[in-house]
Parts: sequence; structure tokens; C-alpha cells
Amino acid sequence: MEVAFGRIGSVLVKILEIIKLLPNKKKGCYAMEKEQYKIFCSSGGCAAKLGPKILGKLLHQIPKVEDDNLLIGFDHSDDAAVYRLTDDIAMVQTLDFFPPMVEDPYLFGQIAATNALSDIYAMGGQVKTALNIVCFPENMDTNILGQILLGGSKKVQEAGGVLVGGHSISDKEIKYGLSVTGIVHPDKIYANHTVKTGDMLLLTKPLGVGIVTTANRLGEASKEAMDMAVKSMTTLNKYVAEILQKYTVHGCTDVTGFGFLGHLKEMLGEEHSATIYSSQVPYIKESYHYAEEFFLTGAGQRNRNHVSDCVEFKNIPFPMEEILFDPQTSGGLLISMSKEDITNAYEEIKLLGLPCGIVGEITEKKEKSIYVI
Repeated sequence: MEVAFGRIGSVLVKILEIIKLLPNKKKGCYAMEKEQYKIFCSSGGCAAKLGPKILGKLLHQIPKVEDDNLLIGFDHSDDAAVYRLTDDIAMVQTLDFFPPMVEDPYLFGQIAATNALSDIYAMGGQVKTALNIVCFPENMDTNILGQILLGGSKKVQEAGGVLVGGHSISDKEIKYGLSVTGIVHPDKIYANHTVKTGDMLLLTKPLGVGIVTTANRLGEASKEAMDMAVKSMTTLNKYVAEILQKYTVHGCTDVTGFGFLGHLKEMLGEEHSATIYSSQVPYIKESYHYAEEFFLTGAGQRNRNHVSDCVEFKNIPFPMEEILFDPQTSGGLLISMSKEDITNAYEEIKLLGLPCGIVGEITEKKEKSIYVI
């Protein structure tokens, strides 16, 4: 369960509602009173992911299959699998689904689809087909599910893909996402672990989405903060990916449930370190204040526990630390590029309208993996 902490008084009452200590509240995902078509979950979006430490142990137990055509598997925690079909075409496969983090079902469908589609772009691919993944309570109004599916369908169409079917099961809580198939040229794949010393790092969306949606669940987020979070979560990374085709990308991932620092650690592997310039990191401005008020997620704390030994913060305020650990839903791309390309790419991506920034550089391996200054 995600538990958020904030100011005393009315906020405490809302917290108690979320953790089900007050009467007359149903457990788990719930609808706001007298608003039939609104949905909510106490643990939604990419904050609902299992922690990286647990996943690492499980994946280590799965035998690896040798296949010369398997170009990207689960060895390096890449965003999707890539399998070569011909000399010119490789298939990119991914799936992603989670519970709601917003009230509006149509908007939730858009966010969940945008998040799932992002993995294809993080690998340098193009979206081709998608399948719905649905978990839905049998006793809930199916008009809610209809709105979720319409929202997802809209984003698949915007991505240039075709929605070709799906699978549904009855569940106590709503969950939705997509299984997506794309294509990429085998020589133009973006892996997450192929960064080079001297590269600069470009982040294409603002951080703080998890903190803002947590504050929103407690009725404490401003309209401006939620509007920015929603804009970020529903913006396809397709448009950034189209710009990147003009440049040489050495490494790429999308920043989601493991937070900025967790996904950066995966990119660095055991061969590189990175220096992050905290003043250049884009984030939703209100999230800093919400972090000061301790509107935090359990997933963010799992991310801190997993990565903190590999990170050195140099006089960084606590709220900024939390923003860097914050789990993102449908986050931006984190791109490793040469210094010669990074400025021009940044200037083009900035025109897309979301806060972005050149946030750091790749260095030779040092004692710590990440230094935040």
C-alpha cells in the first residue's frame, strides 16, 4: 500500500480514509462519493511496481536462453525485448499495466496506454500493434471500463499503431495496460547500457509526477500541478523519438517506476559513473513543496533503499532527493548522447512544450555510481 504523509488536521483524516481506518469506505480501489464514473486507487501508476531488488532476485533465477536472433533480453533491465526477424527488421515487444492514479477513467486509459507505448520509443522503435490488458470488477459499471478502453485506443491511434484485441479477467481492483509490438532496424536499437564516457544526459520530461499524484489523492495538489502532471503522463514519447532519429544515441531508457536514479543506475552498469547537476533537472515546481510536506510514496522509499548506497548527494536538500527517487508514471526518456549532439537535440525537444534539461554527464567508473551536485 502507498501511504502518504502530510500536514495535520484534514490531511490526516484523508490519510486515514486511504488506509481504511475510517468506517464506510470500501477497501482498495474506490469511487469518489456520488461520482459514479470516477475511479481511484491507493496504489496506482508505476508506483505499484514491485521493487527493483525483488525483481532482480527473481530474474536471476530464470535460466537464460541462447538465441543468436535475441538482440535484447532481460539481462540489462532494458525497456523491451528485441528479436531479429530479418537483416533489416527486428521485432520489439513489451507490456505494461497498473491500477489507476487519477480519478477519470478515460484519462487513466490514456495514461496507461502512453506509458506502455513508451517502451517501444525507448528502444528506438516504431509502434505497430497493441493488445489490451484488463482487470476489472464484475460488479462495477462497465461504462467505466468502456471509458478506459476508449482512452487507451486514442493513444494507440496517435502512436500510429493498430489495436488488435486483448484479454480481460475479473479482479477486485481495476488494472489496465497494453502489450505492444513494434519494429526497429537491428543496427539502430537503443539499449540502456551502452553509454560512453564523456556523453551528456538529456531528460525529456519533468520529474515529480508521483509526488504530485500522491498530494492529489489527499486533495492537496493544486490544479496547476495536476495539469502539468497529466500533460506529462499523456504526452507520447513518439515526438522525442522522431527528433532523435537525426542524432547518434548511445544509450536510452524511459524513467518510470524505479525513479530517475534507479533507471540511471541501470544505464551505468558496472563500467561507468555519472555526475548529475541538480539545478538542471526539470521537475514540476510544486512537487518540491509537496516533498517538504512529506507527500511521499512507498515506491519512492523502496527506490531510495535500493539505490542510496550507490549515490552520493553533495549538499542536496531532502525534497530534491525525493524528486530524484520519485516513481514516474509515463515519464520521459533519459538519453545518453555526445556533447556535439546534445545541445541541438535539447533545443529541438524543448520546442515540444514540456520542461526538459541537460542534466548530467557520463564519467569513468568511480567509487560511487552517481554523484548529485
